[in-house]
Amino acid sequence: MNRFWNYWVVVLTAINIAGALWLLWATSRKRPGHQGPAEETTGHTWDGDLSEYNNPLPRWWLWGFYASVIFGLGYLVFYPGLGNFAGRLGWTQENAWAADVATARKQSDVQLAKYDHMNLDTLRHDDNAMRTARNLFANHCAACHGTDAHGSKGFPNLTDGDWLHGSDPATITTTITQGRVAVMPAWEGIIGPEGVEQVSSYVLALSGHPGDAQMQRQAKAGAEQFATVCVACHGADGRGNIALGAPNLTDNIWLYAGNIETIRETVAKGRNNQMPAHADILGATRVKLLTAYVLNLSGATDEEREEHEANDSPEGDAHEPTDTAGTQAH
Repeated sequence: MNRFWNYWVVVLTAINIAGALWLLWATSRKRPGHQGPAEETTGHTWDGDLSEYNNPLPRWWLWGFYASVIFGLGYLVFYPGLGNFAGRLGWTQENAWAADVATARKQSDVQLAKYDHMNLDTLRHDDNAMRTARNLFANHCAACHGTDAHGSKGFPNLTDGDWLHGSDPATITTTITQGRVAVMPAWEGIIGPEGVEQVSSYVLALSGHPGDAQMQRQAKAGAEQFATVCVACHGADGRGNIALGAPNLTDNIWLYAGNIETIRETVAKGRNNQMPAHADILGATRVKLLTAYVLNLSGATDEEREEHEANDSPEGDAHEPTDTAGTQAH
């Protein structure tokens, strides 16, 4: 708050307190010519004989008002309320919130302690653990991935079997704890608008949608552009690269959308995504619970995931929260 608004708040607060004190004083003093409370009325009469008296407030009521003003003054001394003055106690809503969070965290840590020494396989088959993990997911992950974990445009679906960086527990744990940063370069300034059209048509054809005759002609020219500017991340066959988090462009799973307009936008302007790091927010036990929960979401067994990755190592979808290199096209 700058100096002007600081003084503005202080002055208005002081005027309000002074006004309240004056009003109490004015209504409590005897008026000139007042002879006694029994006969003074406001002059208002209803139903012929119902008059409104104009008596001073009872003393106990007045002292109650004065006490409230004194309380308000004391509050302004010890707590924020006068512009930038923080109060003698130094109380802030941020500190109060942090204290409440710390208290809740300690209570939660006690409840989660029983999961500290359980391995992932045990956690995955423990109903209580997965109910706890589901609540953690709702609090920390659902804002991006959805309550059903199906994701949305730009946020990956965690319930399918496609993964950008791999589906092994260690990789998922790394993603949750350290996060991911994704950069798909913008290529329009390098290959030009025509090159964008050609590459976009080729990418769409890779996923089994060749389009009309014109798009097929563009796709043939786009294959040469792809081999020049895209293979470093997506591979010569377009099947991506787990090491880079670059997606597989030959399946029909897309992080943004699989239509030509979205692909064209991705190629031309690039994409920048980020999965926040949650290590400091969650702690080791919560990360382990979420890892087990995400593994269950995909529905694949450990053996199936190992076989899947061995047969198709450069696979990629949007299973990791963000992409790297060229992931945004898919």
